[in-house]
Amino acid sequence: MSKKKGVFVIIDGPDGSGKTTIVHGITDYLKNKGKKVFDLKEYWKTSHTLPEPEELYIYDVIISAEPTYSLVGGAIRDELVKENKRHYSAFATATAFSLDRLILYKRIIIPLLEQGKTIIQDRSVTTSIVYQPIQAEPLSLKKLLSLEGNELALKYRPDLLIIADTQPEVCLKRLSERAQKDHAVFENLDFQTKAYKRFMSKWFSKLFKDRGSRVVYLDAGKSIRETINEAIRIYEDFAKK
Repeated sequence: MSKKKGVFVIIDGPDGSGKTTIVHGITDYLKNKGKKVFDLKEYWKTSHTLPEPEELYIYDVIISAEPTYSLVGGAIRDELVKENKRHYSAFATATAFSLDRLILYKRIIIPLLEQGKTIIQDRSVTTSIVYQPIQAEPLSLKKLLSLEGNELALKYRPDLLIIADTQPEVCLKRLSERAQKDHAVFENLDFQTKAYKRFMSKWFSKLFKDRGSRVVYLDAGKSIRETINEAIRIYEDFAKK
């Protein structure tokens, strides 16, 4: 793996599992430590493009997410994963996610890690590994991992991977209570039950542990405060190593 100086943290888990709570819990903790934080997600929502990495050199911590809200990521969010009459195969979906990931890593993730920045990201290749192989037209893991963006993401695997461990029924209840709904094709009990089992499987964690990632499962089915406290504890423990 290429040498890097920064710290890469990925938060993942089923839809509605509490990923956003964990991301903001850790970044608020870092803000309170005096770190300067840039929210790439908020930037995307207004600019619909990617900043140049040099624009972010003044920041200590970057909040990122996949899919992005620009270029290929915009098409994914607006078209490919929406509940509509058009159907996109697992391979088409995986290819789009891989291309969005390739651009994000080349434009933002890798340059900022090389500058010693901390990146806290919501989802990555971790999601593709879980989701695309269980779509209606499943995709083999071997073919999935051979896509260029996915290969690059595994090369720059997370230093810390936190998986939000929340039961599918709880996740779907949370999604139903959201004021702003995504209406994604993945948001149903059958799919999320399969996804949950894959996230929790030994082979999934081994895939990243074998590449040097520290993998931690966080019980995010508790209150927001309990979830945040546990996320901070996990990060503090990781940072001491």
